[in-house]
Amino acid sequence: MTHQNVKNPKLAIDRSIAKHTDQYFNKTKNVVETFGDKTVTYAVFMRRPVMFAPKLMLDWLNGINDVRGNSFAVEPCFSEGDWVGAGEPLVYITGSFVDLVDLETLYLQKLGPACVAAYNAYLMCGYMPDAYFLAMGARHCAGAEMAEMMAYAASVGGAAAQKEHGAKGFIGNANDSTAHYFGNELGLGTMPHALIGYAESTLRAAEMYAECYPDQPLTVLVDYFGKEITDALAVCQRFPDLVEQGKLSVRMDTHGGRFIEDLDPAQSYAVLERHMPKGIRQYRSEEELKWLVGTGVSAAAIYHMREKLDEAGFQKAKIVASSGFSAEKCKVMGSLKVPIDVIGTGSYLPGSWSETYATADIISYDNVPSVKLGREFLLKK
Repeated sequence: MTHQNVKNPKLAIDRSIAKHTDQYFNKTKNVVETFGDKTVTYAVFMRRPVMFAPKLMLDWLNGINDVRGNSFAVEPCFSEGDWVGAGEPLVYITGSFVDLVDLETLYLQKLGPACVAAYNAYLMCGYMPDAYFLAMGARHCAGAEMAEMMAYAASVGGAAAQKEHGAKGFIGNANDSTAHYFGNELGLGTMPHALIGYAESTLRAAEMYAECYPDQPLTVLVDYFGKEITDALAVCQRFPDLVEQGKLSVRMDTHGGRFIEDLDPAQSYAVLERHMPKGIRQYRSEEELKWLVGTGVSAAAIYHMREKLDEAGFQKAKIVASSGFSAEKCKVMGSLKVPIDVIGTGSYLPGSWSETYATADIISYDNVPSVKLGREFLLKK
């Protein structure tokens, strides 16, 4: 069997598609082969606003089309990075029903999540145009294919925000395999909490990293021991040259179970009142208030860190913020001009997974318009 597949790559590809597609498409393919092929047109759409991120789907479809003798045509309705309204056709695909019917499951998988993640990335960057973003979601993805989809989507959404809002956007991601989407050869990142636990000291972990990577910028996690301010200042004092060169960052990743060092509810309100008087009064929901003055990486926590760094003479030390940075949290942070230099995000790129589903409906058979009742909006105008 393996020998035959090597000699007949089309057969191997068709068998792989059959294994991964929905069974009713496989059965329909057999029925149409039995009773006669027709030329059909599919309209692909989504039920919510998205940003068009079609590359992974189009590349896959073009590869299958080559194998199947170019039996169908793919017509994107938008350019990469365009905003698309709910229900608007994203792509039309026209050709042999036999050659198209078993592809739907697989090409929809490659389109919907990317379009939603690109949309969310665009919102994040637009809400915080002065912050750089890192796509750090690879470890939250269901395998390498999803990780590539999320990195690609972040690059599309970030580029759109750069173009439309002058935002700094996404500048990289966490692993090498998808770094090329951001114009990089390698992924970005310095240390996880595990290294700090190993070193038994935040400062010692920073020293170890600097010894192994002396020519690289240094970003240090400061929440491991619950001494965010103390450890941040200790690292800055140990590496003043890196601070002056703008190559030292402290990463705030405090979990939502506690306040950062020195803060409590009263102190958090006081910090915000010093930096953004009356700013907190525009928010009402519990979640928004938590992002502003609550536990974890709040607006007050970041302002407090910036305050302490500046007081100690480390104005050029940068702040990287991670932990729960959804588009909604970015909107709140941006509205209060929270001083974040870099935001690490990832698991929030796809947002609600149930919103990532793309759908395809046939809208014509042998050039005669026909679509299921209620989907007439998909017909070509």
